[in-house]
Amino acid sequence: MDILKKFSLEGKTALVTGAAYGIGFAIAEGLASAGAKIAFNCRSEEHLRTALDMYREKGIDARGFLCDVTKEDEVASLVSTIENALGPVDILVNNAGIIKRIPMVEMTAEEFREVVDIDLTAAFITSKAVLPGMMERRNGKIINICSMMSELGRETVSAYAAAKGGLKMLTRNIASEYGPYNIQCNGIGPGYIATPQTAPLRERQPDGSRHPFDSFIVAKTPAERWGNPEDLMGAAVFLASEASDFVNGHILYIDGGILAYIGRQP
Repeated sequence: MDILKKFSLEGKTALVTGAAYGIGFAIAEGLASAGAKIAFNCRSEEHLRTALDMYREKGIDARGFLCDVTKEDEVASLVSTIENALGPVDILVNNAGIIKRIPMVEMTAEEFREVVDIDLTAAFITSKAVLPGMMERRNGKIINICSMMSELGRETVSAYAAAKGGLKMLTRNIASEYGPYNIQCNGIGPGYIATPQTAPLRERQPDGSRHPFDSFIVAKTPAERWGNPEDLMGAAVFLASEASDFVNGHILYIDGGILAYIGRQP
């Protein structure tokens, strides 16, 4: 057996939602390097143009589309367009997400619903859109980008943690319901990754010292660093490939060991 062939994505079409930058972009780059054709969405024309330029700079012929993944009609149209342009969606990565760092007692219900809508409901909508085709072909991979907040709570992220905890359970339910169709649904749970979204937590203080949260995360992580988006590439290729055909309903945490670590004694 040529084990490396098990990791090949040649001939596969992957839709990575929200892959204009950061984690989604890195995952799309990893899938492309394994041979997949890449499609992604943005809600903004400006972000779409910038992302397409970034993909071209990497030598990736990605197709970008304007789509709000919280809207069922737009997602149905997106999937149809991708299938006509690139072929059936073999791999779906539900990456689109936002976070609002607001104390729970100060957060409005509207703000809470917006986070849940983008981080959880959108994954339901996009999965629902690709599942019938995967069922018909009896083959498919769905990867949900979960979080350590699928397991842990922390101040100011009530909506995000609720959404990511729900995404973990949606992952397990898709695996349970559609496993008989040879569809695998798994999650990736990133730890603290150095992206534009987390940049405010890593800003240097006026005196040049590290942000207190930056110091906290480095001290709590056995790897003693933040993760990089590229750290997620290998896991994404594994979960998108034949190498993971008997892996279903699993959340793979890529966190430098933080969930396994109680921390050093002061």
